[in-house]
Amino acid sequence: MLTDMSTSRPGTTDTASVASVRRTHDDAPDTTALFARLAELDDGPERDAVRDELAAAWLPMAHRIAGRFRDRGESAEDLRQVAALGLVKAIDRFDPSRGAFESYAVPTITGEVKRHFRDRMWAVRVPRRVQEARNRVRVARRELTQHPGTPEPTTADLAAHTGLTEEEVAEGLEALESFSTLSLDAELSTDDAGYSLADTLGATDSSYDVVVDREAAKEGLRRLPERERAILYMRFFEDMTQSRIADRLGISQMHVSRLISRSCARVRAVALGQRQGGRTAG
Repeated sequence: MLTDMSTSRPGTTDTASVASVRRTHDDAPDTTALFARLAELDDGPERDAVRDELAAAWLPMAHRIAGRFRDRGESAEDLRQVAALGLVKAIDRFDPSRGAFESYAVPTITGEVKRHFRDRMWAVRVPRRVQEARNRVRVARRELTQHPGTPEPTTADLAAHTGLTEEEVAEGLEALESFSTLSLDAELSTDDAGYSLADTLGATDSSYDVVVDREAAKEGLRRLPERERAILYMRFFEDMTQSRIADRLGISQMHVSRLISRSCARVRAVALGQRQGGRTAG
């Protein structure tokens, strides 16, 4: 471009030279002729070669856009690859009659990188509005604490700075912790040496199963004759042996055993019937 400017005759206006002077970035080449040629070519080796030439010419711009997203948990090389993918999409979809390529490519590439963060980088899936709130809160915290000694901004401070509600700021702060995961084997802190996150998690409480079983058995117990309910109560709640129950009721131990087995079967059948009926109704 500088060569074109130096060879222009004094007193004449070189359109390409003026355009190059007005460009704000060194990575915005003049590829108007290449795009015009690309539009005229059919699919084939020649078109692929022109397409590759355009991609190589604009790749520095894609890398510059990728650099805006550094220090966000993704490697620079991966970000450059995503930006390059966005560049190829922009080249394939660009219509030269619509204006300058840079005006179309910048939002296309930026959108591709943002989509990468939204769809691939979150350890916990959160709604898009929460992701956007998270980004605004993150930027606001950085801007409000850029001076040394500045205290951590409150939720109200962040809300005033971002224009979000305090509830939206709270969601954004929570989302800051959802971007990456922590291993269950990681130590909590230097003060809790030897303790991992897994050590803070509760274990399964078998008492819940007991509660569920009791609730499931209630209806079946109500349907039993009074004597059979009494036998089950003495056996399972007073922990009496079958022989003691037989002596109290004046019947044989064998008869007590048969009544217990029959009663338990009836209660079990009623409980299972309720569960199956609940599944069918659901």
